[in-house]
Amino acid sequence: MPVAVENGQPIEPQSLKRLTFKSLKRSFDLFASCHAQRPPPNPDSIRIRKACKIHDEYKAVKDSALFFGRDGANAANTSIESAPPLASPARADGAQPDNKVAESALAIVTSQPVGRMEGGGESNAAPPTTTLTDYKPPERYTPSAAIMRRLPSKWPRPVWHPPWKNYRVISGHLGWVRSVAFDPGNEWFCTGSADRTIKIWDLGSGQLKLTLTGHIEQVRGLAVSSKFPYLFSAGDDKQVKCWDLEYNKVIRSYHGHLSGVYCLTLHPTLDILLTGGRDSVCRVWDMRTKAQVHALSGHENTVCSIITQAVDPQVVTGSHDTTIKLWDLAAGKSMSTLTFHKKSVRALAMHPFESSFASASADNIKKFRLPKGEFLHNMLAQQRTIVNCMAINEENVLVSGGDNGSIWFWDWKSGHNFQQTQTIVQPGSLDSEAGIYASSFDVTGTRLVTCEADKTIKMWKEDENATPETHPLNFKPPKEMRRF
Repeated sequence: MPVAVENGQPIEPQSLKRLTFKSLKRSFDLFASCHAQRPPPNPDSIRIRKACKIHDEYKAVKDSALFFGRDGANAANTSIESAPPLASPARADGAQPDNKVAESALAIVTSQPVGRMEGGGESNAAPPTTTLTDYKPPERYTPSAAIMRRLPSKWPRPVWHPPWKNYRVISGHLGWVRSVAFDPGNEWFCTGSADRTIKIWDLGSGQLKLTLTGHIEQVRGLAVSSKFPYLFSAGDDKQVKCWDLEYNKVIRSYHGHLSGVYCLTLHPTLDILLTGGRDSVCRVWDMRTKAQVHALSGHENTVCSIITQAVDPQVVTGSHDTTIKLWDLAAGKSMSTLTFHKKSVRALAMHPFESSFASASADNIKKFRLPKGEFLHNMLAQQRTIVNCMAINEENVLVSGGDNGSIWFWDWKSGHNFQQTQTIVQPGSLDSEAGIYASSFDVTGTRLVTCEADKTIKMWKEDENATPETHPLNFKPPKEMRRF
């Protein structure tokens, strides 16, 4: 075995054990001072710290016997009572500081007696005057589900709805059917397709009435005005067109989008048009002058869904960047941004008469309350697919269409999924062409139209023969509800 040589002198090999001890001794010499024995902690300091933490984080629920139990609550109150008063800094004018705030906070903590124990036993104290259900959140709303308080689970029982069935299949388009809109008079509806045409169908018979050509790419958005005989369309060709239905031709075009236009809607009271597209901007247009009123920029990816209402926030947009933005239409600025979804928000649906809306993503369908955008709850089931469209009628039935052809029906109040159905593709089409791209209820809410990837339009209605006995309501209240 060769021996190492340095400066002509042989070097003795060192054992691994010796090298290890040398390293340990060097580390001990360097860091021994940092690990010197510390004095024991002051018990009064620990008691004050625990009391302040309990009062700060659990003020709303700390007096509930279900939270601490009798012994824990008495211990918490005893620790606060026995703690010495906190030192207050002296004021510059030499006057004593005002301790009213501290005294009132201490009174809130110590004055609440403990009521019934979790095991069912009674305590000698009177029931608490402040319960968990009496808690009112502060006025300033923080849109973050991670710090929301858990409330008692008193879930509303869903209302029974009859199941829906498919009663008509309409074929006529030569491409994917991407959009649908209804006539305010409920006599006809129109559909836009990837074959670059807009077709108008009779609602009662399902017969084709008219075909409009003019787009050079697929038509992704449609809207019918309730004031004028106008039909608005938008497509991947960056064009937004206004059709006069008295002459069946284009009378205006709105130029400004830098890429394909994915969604389109009309304001319910103002003569303005809102469009969103792949350029990440929601553009607000004057319907008559073709002028662009606002460019609502702030999203970082495609704006693929827009809803409007007459009161603030008048515009709500969903985007592929997973966010939902509420916009101040007068100022043209964002009021707030909701970041509860983890995937693209492809569909938004406003409730017909409640001040709330639903948003759909591949992770879940969520409900929010307006005007602040407060998160209410998730729907009680997960569709586990990309949800492309949603619609709500006045009977509180929410329908969602997925990319895999699944159509789920929900009770709006409780979020209960009362029916799941799968669309049947047209003969000659592939099973992969079962996607639902658009859906809408008619004006009465009794007919549902779905636009699908197999180039067909399907119409749905409630089953008149269904009863609560033939189709019972299988509902179980949620135990572990996901808050975000």
